[in-house]
Amino acid sequence: MYYNGIYHLFYQYNPKGAVWGNIVWAHSVSKDLINWKKLDPAIYPSKPFDQYGCWSGSATILPGNKPVILYTGIIDKNNTQVQNYAIPADLSDPYLTKWIKPDNNPLIVADISVNKTAFRDPTTAWWSGDDGHWRISIGGRRRERGMAFLYRSRDFVHWVKAKHPLHSRGGTGNWECPDFFPVSVFGKNGLDTSFVGSGIKYVLKVSLDVTRYEYYTLGTYSNEKDRYVPDKGMIDGWNGLRYDYGNFYASKSFFDPSKNRRILWGWANESDSTADDVKKGWAGIQLIPRTILLDPNGKQLLQWPIEEVETLRGKKVELSNRKLVNGEKIEIKGITAAQADVDVVFSFDSLDKAEPFDSNWDRYDAQKLCSQKGSTVEGGLGPFGILTLASENLEEYTPVFFRVFKAKDEHIVLMCSDATRSTLKEGNGAYRPSFAGFVDVDLTEKKLSLRSLIDNSVVESFGVGGKTCITSRVYPTLAIYGNAHLYAFNNGTQTIKIDSLNAWSMNKPLKMNQ
Repeated sequence: MYYNGIYHLFYQYNPKGAVWGNIVWAHSVSKDLINWKKLDPAIYPSKPFDQYGCWSGSATILPGNKPVILYTGIIDKNNTQVQNYAIPADLSDPYLTKWIKPDNNPLIVADISVNKTAFRDPTTAWWSGDDGHWRISIGGRRRERGMAFLYRSRDFVHWVKAKHPLHSRGGTGNWECPDFFPVSVFGKNGLDTSFVGSGIKYVLKVSLDVTRYEYYTLGTYSNEKDRYVPDKGMIDGWNGLRYDYGNFYASKSFFDPSKNRRILWGWANESDSTADDVKKGWAGIQLIPRTILLDPNGKQLLQWPIEEVETLRGKKVELSNRKLVNGEKIEIKGITAAQADVDVVFSFDSLDKAEPFDSNWDRYDAQKLCSQKGSTVEGGLGPFGILTLASENLEEYTPVFFRVFKAKDEHIVLMCSDATRSTLKEGNGAYRPSFAGFVDVDLTEKKLSLRSLIDNSVVESFGVGGKTCITSRVYPTLAIYGNAHLYAFNNGTQTIKIDSLNAWSMNKPLKMNQ
């Protein structure tokens, strides 16, 4: 949250080791979203209503500029979940260092209709002046139906469950970490969670416990009916839109009033083995914060790294009007390839060589298609893109690339971030998938753009202005530090041109959560 000039990050943390368990609410603060100061945990198990765990939740700024946290507490060994609140001990403390958990907790207990072991992660509350109520949603399930339960309150203390959920969907399993907020149809600014007016759509995001991916829909909502309805044509389920088609989960957005933007922050766990996590002493990272806006087409969201990350840019190299024929690769020299920001625009003269999209392929399983049509499999229009965290002789590399297909009446663009060749390291428990997503883009101008943020063990990629985003966690053994290389490549028969390529070495923040 943003409060009195300070950004506050609360995150799930195990102070006793690099494995899951002993969860507390760790707390860090920043003035610029780049340099972070670590504080003592804000919330930790200490009372009967959270003695077995302090799980996820959200912050809300109440009238009078008073922040409050709603969070899920675990009350017994059976994993029974209740909803609690915490408030700052001293509002004059600029860092809000200490938090109090009042004794009138828990505020919300599951009734007989709710699965009390799948009842967690309250959202930021939104206010309706029409009826004078606050509202929140809480994730859960009823058998295999995912649920976003709805609760109302006049005073933020006494909460009443609505007769119907905000939204639900059969066959999706448990919903975690729901997020519900408005986005502007026409503007470039973000909106406060309680904003009411014309020209807006609503976003409902859920993290699916079964698939471990996040999905969202766009739709309409009214306080009168208290129901969220996805737009016609939205896929509401496992084949739906995702914030990120890679290693990205349990995200949370907040409104930043200092710059009138909505910021999305996601978590990426490790793709290595638990033994490796224990050995290095840490596990899990917060990804680069992203701004989030509605695509002008009204059918999806756009995400982009916050502008502050550009303050870390160092030495820059540029390339333009460079053709790449079939099988060609060129090295982007002069920057620190293990920590880089790369922004490139590719173009092509013709779509004629786009490969046929086989009608037997699953239109919604981009990852499977990428695993079959990798970066070394020659195509017509693609694969082309960049090879990140590459060793000198390409024993290791993580390619991020496009491939264009021709379906019956449209072109289909596949974007991949393929970790299968990212490391020579072997080990049980490692997860190195060919992450992929399709990109809904107009190819009239015959251009595709790509931006990738590379940071040693993570590659965050944004296709076509943030229409499709993919995060990969990788652990090279050769392509590390000064031995990492960066290439642009084309393995398609159609010649590709690099219209422009800008790449920067990226410096470390001055304060890395110290």
